[in-house]
Amino acid sequence: MKALRFAEYGPPSVLVMEERETPRPGPGQSLVQVQATAINPSDVKNVAGAFRSPLPRTPGRDYAGIVVDGAGKGRKIWGSGPAFGIARDGSHAQYIVIPENWLSDKPGHLSMAEAAAIGVPFLAAWDGLVNAAGMNEGETLLVTGAAGAVGRAVIQIAHWKGARVIGADIADRPSEADAFVNIRTKDLVTEANAATGGKGVDIVFDAVGGELFEPCLKCLRVGSRQIAITSVSERRVSFDLIDFYHNSLHLIGVDTLKLDGPEIARILDALKPGFESGQLKPFEVQTWPFDKAVEAYEAAAKGGPAKQVLLPEQ
Repeated sequence: MKALRFAEYGPPSVLVMEERETPRPGPGQSLVQVQATAINPSDVKNVAGAFRSPLPRTPGRDYAGIVVDGAGKGRKIWGSGPAFGIARDGSHAQYIVIPENWLSDKPGHLSMAEAAAIGVPFLAAWDGLVNAAGMNEGETLLVTGAAGAVGRAVIQIAHWKGARVIGADIADRPSEADAFVNIRTKDLVTEANAATGGKGVDIVFDAVGGELFEPCLKCLRVGSRQIAITSVSERRVSFDLIDFYHNSLHLIGVDTLKLDGPEIARILDALKPGFESGQLKPFEVQTWPFDKAVEAYEAAAKGGPAKQVLLPEQ
């Protein structure tokens, strides 16, 4: 089979296509023919050395495909591997072997490319909002990085579950949020307070961190919670600890790399009805044949509204 590999850290140009032996499934395992596999920002960072993956390594976390041998043969699935591409070889290959209890049947109306692009963004959004913060119907939340993939997933899930959303980002872009703040031109705390009648929001889903960390805390009402999933540019932050405890605030860290295979499958199974009902919608995707993988990684590194997806069989 063909697999995308890197033997040194660096830009996408360090990636090479290699011929490797097709893995064989053991008892209770499934051989998946990968039909599509997305490139996430974390994949680009991984190749650059951010996670210090043991080398050489096949990157890639998210995928969709068909079980062609072993347990569950014939099932059309979507998935995201725990620590795929980091602690073990990932999904940017024509075949992968996974345990049967990692399998989740993809929504029938989604293409393989669309299904492959759901993984990490929607897993982060669900794990933060539902599992960690216990979001309730009728609550108001603020999401930073609202134009990014995770931010858009947060907005969709929140609306599906009956919450109101204030989106914040660094530019005026089309957004499905109920209110939007361009933080380059407006003060985040002032606008969040205005949008909630001075009460503050129930949840902050901070997909930016860094210098936005403390302003986000100031947007919260008493007794509410803030979710942190990253910290862009600065990993150390400061805030008023006395205000923090006087307001009985809760800070929650969420890391999708800590999810195991069965947990990922359960979240995808929970997301499936939302996609089948049309209340959740897939991202726009740009597909690439496998031999254009370096160009696809370069496109992913530049960002943009579309998710970059590799098609290993092309």
